[in-house]
Amino acid sequence: MIEFYRVSKEYGGRRVLRNVTFQVGKGEFVFLTGPSGAGKTTLLRLLFRAEQPSEGQILVNGMNVAAMPVRRVPELRRSMGIVFQDYKLLPTRTVFENVSFVLKFLGVPLAERRRRAYQVLRLVELHHRVNALPEELSGGEQQRVALARALINEPALLVADEPTGNLDHRLAADVMRLFASINVKGTTVVVATHDVALIKEVGRRCLTLSRGSVLEGLVEPELPPQAAWREGLREVLRDGAREEAREERAPRPPHRPPAGPGPERGGDDGGGAG
Repeated sequence: MIEFYRVSKEYGGRRVLRNVTFQVGKGEFVFLTGPSGAGKTTLLRLLFRAEQPSEGQILVNGMNVAAMPVRRVPELRRSMGIVFQDYKLLPTRTVFENVSFVLKFLGVPLAERRRRAYQVLRLVELHHRVNALPEELSGGEQQRVALARALINEPALLVADEPTGNLDHRLAADVMRLFASINVKGTTVVVATHDVALIKEVGRRCLTLSRGSVLEGLVEPELPPQAAWREGLREVLRDGAREEAREERAPRPPHRPPAGPGPERGGDDGGGAG
């Protein structure tokens, strides 16, 4: 899924990454860690071609990112979901509009946008907040909206830059459980974080950036043990399946179709990551 081969990156003569080589297989869950300024964000920006390497080769899902012409960059990014630390939500748009913005841009019909938005918002347990504005949400809810937006196009690769940096430990653990549930369904997940305690708690493969180079390691879980973590995740998925089955069996009131999101606002949608 991801291959870095002898990748270096310089800014004004200062080398941020040097001779970085690693691979991430399809369906893996990998942490990227290191102190502030170690180059975590730079490495992620290289993945979705917001930056180009000074040296080396980068392959993502079979595409040569370093040599890719600008016209193919949107194709690369459509295969990814990207979650930013500062959320990057459109402040004057509802949860539904923020989550479904990329589908609207791609010309997906409104009914399909509503269906897919409901699916991902239900996954992050925010389907009841579909018409709320970002300012009406807590920090944890805003981060979950950003995660839903990253998932709505069913990406093969999910990339997150310090997604729990603004959250307390309980909310951070909830977000990590969501990432784990997404990974179980086959999505490759790469999460950059400086939270070593959280990495140890989850217990996954870890790439550590130190002085611009990558050190490899597998972090063993502490609390909860890996088996308990996985069993807890399985229980979450089982609960979701049972709830979905109950909803399908429940009788619907006559002549009262389920209400969709409020009307989309007109005007320039603006914003977005590049």
